[in-house]
Amino acid sequence: MQSTDLDRRIVETAYARWAPIYDAVCGPVMVNGRRAAAKAARATGGKILEVGVGTGLSFDDYDASTEITGIDLSAPMLAKARERMASGRYPYVKDVRLMDAHRMAFADATFDCVVAQFVITLVAHPEQVLSECHRVVKPGGRIILVNHLYSEKGVAAAVERWAAQRTRGLGLRPEFPFARLQAWAHANNDAILVERRKVAPFGIYTLVCFERAVSSAA
Repeated sequence: MQSTDLDRRIVETAYARWAPIYDAVCGPVMVNGRRAAAKAARATGGKILEVGVGTGLSFDDYDASTEITGIDLSAPMLAKARERMASGRYPYVKDVRLMDAHRMAFADATFDCVVAQFVITLVAHPEQVLSECHRVVKPGGRIILVNHLYSEKGVAAAVERWAAQRTRGLGLRPEFPFARLQAWAHANNDAILVERRKVAPFGIYTLVCFERAVSSAA
């Protein structure tokens, strides 16, 4: 199933509205997925890019073994992330920037790991964002995604199709299938799927990890 992509203006408007209440509403709901993604990123270590860093909820999930740069399309969300940075509790968070993930202002092969938590199903053009993540990660580095992915069959799939028509104004896309991620990787010979697993305890979210292959000529 090919899901209909979101309009960037809808996403920006929705998340400007979400910013004041995002931590209280989404923090507890997304905590297990967020921590799973950060744990996988810490295992890689080094320079980590957080795509869709939002209010900086994930800052607590990293440590001094990492150097975090965050980007987001929402200025109100980033304002809250900068407040967190100003507390002095996160010296390993080096920078957060207002930036469109479809066109990142970073050089090729800048980061050891790119993390996108609850992001890839929300951006206007997911494959373009994945390709940008792939471009800015170093050969041998990893792209770590965590999201709810479309169930594809059964009652859950029917519910998600119904919900999709009613949640776009909130900046949500509940019917996004894993098949789109898989198709993107197949179209990029040096993007290797290394992990796909449900996140405990309830399996609501799926963690997906791609590795950028090291060229045999390197």
